[in-house]
Amino acid sequence: MKSPIKSSQIKQKALELGFHKVGIASANEIGSEINRLQGWLNKGYQTDLEWMANPKRQDLKRVMPEVQSVICVALNYYTPHQHSENNKIGKISRYGWGRDYHKVVHKKLKALANWLQEQDKEILTRYYVDTGPIMEKALAEQAGLGWIAKNGNLITREYGSWVFLGEVLINLELTSDRSHTAHCGSCTRCLEACPTNAIVEPFVVDANLCIAYHTIENRNPELPAHIKSNLKGWVAGCDICQDVCPWNQRFAQETNIDDFQPYPDNLAPQLTELAEISEEDWNKQFPASALRRIKPEMLQRNARANLQ
Repeated sequence: MKSPIKSSQIKQKALELGFHKVGIASANEIGSEINRLQGWLNKGYQTDLEWMANPKRQDLKRVMPEVQSVICVALNYYTPHQHSENNKIGKISRYGWGRDYHKVVHKKLKALANWLQEQDKEILTRYYVDTGPIMEKALAEQAGLGWIAKNGNLITREYGSWVFLGEVLINLELTSDRSHTAHCGSCTRCLEACPTNAIVEPFVVDANLCIAYHTIENRNPELPAHIKSNLKGWVAGCDICQDVCPWNQRFAQETNIDDFQPYPDNLAPQLTELAEISEEDWNKQFPASALRRIKPEMLQRNARANLQ
């Protein structure tokens, strides 16, 4: 469908709604990333993350048959608080310190999608924030928001990798942005800093070895020995490969979104308390939080593994 609105108008509206970055990608140009994804899957690096193998992820037309373009957005979530190095304190990944990012980004995406549909009754949209079977980092790179780094995260020039991504699929032929070039250069700090060697080679992360995977997604009653011995306080996610990144150290800037400021109990939780956390206390400590994916028994497990 030929677009009744300009790409520049859509970008301006996205920025008015509070997104920090916006770009546009064609729905038909992620071939090389599809090959990379398939190679990653073939090696079993996804562990039990079965949704990564969803065939829709490799073909946007199977997600939305009418799609012609993807509006990609990014929202900075960085706050300058630092993790404690006290071995009695648990560490929670920055992305989970405040309100659930799905709720924050989703609200803005819905407003953008509604505005788009108000422009023409024939406009169709579908939007996601880490919730649909699409290659969001590859699309964001194609839309010029940033580049996929050696640690698998998307890095932006303005905010480093401390960004949440969202997408609006649309049935309009929009003017695409130029794909972003990579700027990791010869740097290997993320590979060297990972305590479990989960970044098995540049741009390739093996979830079987990743602390973030095991503390958030692993539902087993016990963590693997090689993870337990390298937790270093992490109970929910892991920021090591982001903390050491020069782009993050130089260009991170505090978000202007109040919802991403940390809940008070998330900055320095006592491991002994997390090891015994009840469902009632879990509900109080993590209201409207992305960390609700980590059930009380998982949080207990993660904390106890750090105390052993």
